[in-house]
Amino acid sequence: MKLFPFRFVCLLALGCFVSVSWIRSFPGDEGPVAPPDLQMLHERLVLAEELGGKVSKDLSSVLEQLRNMSKAANGSTSAEAVKEPAANSSWQPFLQPNIYLYMPHLRQHPDSLVPNVLLGRGRRGVSIVVGIPTVKREKQSYLVNTLSSLLFSLTSSQRRDLLVVVFVAETNSDYVNSIGDTIRNNFLKEVQSGLLEVVSPSQFYYPDFSSLAETFGDSKDRVKWRTKQNLDFSFLMLYAQDRGTYYVQLEDDVVAKAGYYSDMKTFATREESKPWLYLEFSQLGFIGKMFRTRDLPMIAEFFLMFHRDKPIDWLLDHILWVKVCNPEKDQKHCNGQKALLKQRYKPSLFQHVGLHSSLPGKLQILKDKDFEKQTLYQAHENPTAELSSSMKHYQQHSLDRLYRGQDFFWALTPVQGDYVLLSFPRPIRISGYLFRSGNIETGRDKLYNTTVEVLASNASARHKLVIDSSSHFKESDQGFIVIGKFENGVAEGEIEEALQPVSALRLVVQSNSDVWAVLSEVFIQV
Repeated sequence: MKLFPFRFVCLLALGCFVSVSWIRSFPGDEGPVAPPDLQMLHERLVLAEELGGKVSKDLSSVLEQLRNMSKAANGSTSAEAVKEPAANSSWQPFLQPNIYLYMPHLRQHPDSLVPNVLLGRGRRGVSIVVGIPTVKREKQSYLVNTLSSLLFSLTSSQRRDLLVVVFVAETNSDYVNSIGDTIRNNFLKEVQSGLLEVVSPSQFYYPDFSSLAETFGDSKDRVKWRTKQNLDFSFLMLYAQDRGTYYVQLEDDVVAKAGYYSDMKTFATREESKPWLYLEFSQLGFIGKMFRTRDLPMIAEFFLMFHRDKPIDWLLDHILWVKVCNPEKDQKHCNGQKALLKQRYKPSLFQHVGLHSSLPGKLQILKDKDFEKQTLYQAHENPTAELSSSMKHYQQHSLDRLYRGQDFFWALTPVQGDYVLLSFPRPIRISGYLFRSGNIETGRDKLYNTTVEVLASNASARHKLVIDSSSHFKESDQGFIVIGKFENGVAEGEIEEALQPVSALRLVVQSNSDVWAVLSEVFIQV
């Protein structure tokens, strides 16, 4: 019995040897079969697992990298200065190894994925992030008008719940810094508050475009243009992915409809429970596409994977196909399934206004037919008043027509001391006021450094308020008291009981302006 295990093992080994010998004795067409290289198979399996791990896990690490990047921005980036890209040497790349699978040239420079943050405060936790890539154009730049359009009609609470990221998709440091200067000079308060950021890529981010294959009948220049656009959009999406709840892609040559922010947020909230990939707020190309920020890593990786192959709007459609289309069913079924992943909002909230494309030599005459004509003024029922102004109006755009809700007031360049005066026939009680300057088409023509002043009918009470050491009121001339000022083109507020009833309201320009001035809304609430 003790020898049984040993005998059993010997018999088993003998049986295996005979079996193998018997099998190998059969003739074959290609001679004897070589035993498999188990070490080589193991190495291939390990390599496949490593690559799969990179693809599945790597973009999840972007979130942490961007958090670290934002902390660095808070500590080192000032709204008062524009930095050279080289000054950001302490910043860390926000992409990790799997991007090297699609863009291997990035391995050549350790700083190739370090973003250059020119302006910003690292704002996060907002409802909507708007991304705007901009490039150098041969003919005309529309960027300032686009930003003015986006910022024009925002309320104070909306300004706190929005982030606009301008991505200067160029590597020439002089040009990049000039855009930073332009934005800072035109939108300093928006930059200082964190509402507006300006970033650019490393000079090593883009590959050599000379080796691109010409496909789909496109010229070499167009293939380069569309390939670079894929890389630009991917960079911007990954930069913005942890900054808010929703991400909206725009271009640098559009105008926004007044109230676009509230319309987008309301629609997105209403559709939140549905399984959409994106919402559309314009029917033109990629303009006005809204994504959940949690989907941006997947979308950006898809764009990077095929950045050389097709235009970005085609790639976006391919994502829909991959997600829901059944190859065994017809195109009609596929289109129906794709429609479930995109929801269209009407009327359109963004209109394309650029004539010259960012592709050199191309005219881009595109208009969204679903975009309603913009209202350039807002009418209100205001109390009877005698109107006067020291500023000369342009053509028919008079102060009287504005006050009666028929037009906007467009004045030639204001100088220090210019005014708008509303005198009431009898003193009235005014609960609140709103003056809005500029409009969607003349975004820069606003009132700057302009005060709102009130003339209280009770002279003795007025005098007492001014001489009271605890009073916050400041006296102007002719008995007027300063109660407010224009900020971001808007002056609004309430008139305190101590100043009631009111005999007149006045706007006074405190310094010379270098642009004309538009008043598009006057609302005297009684």
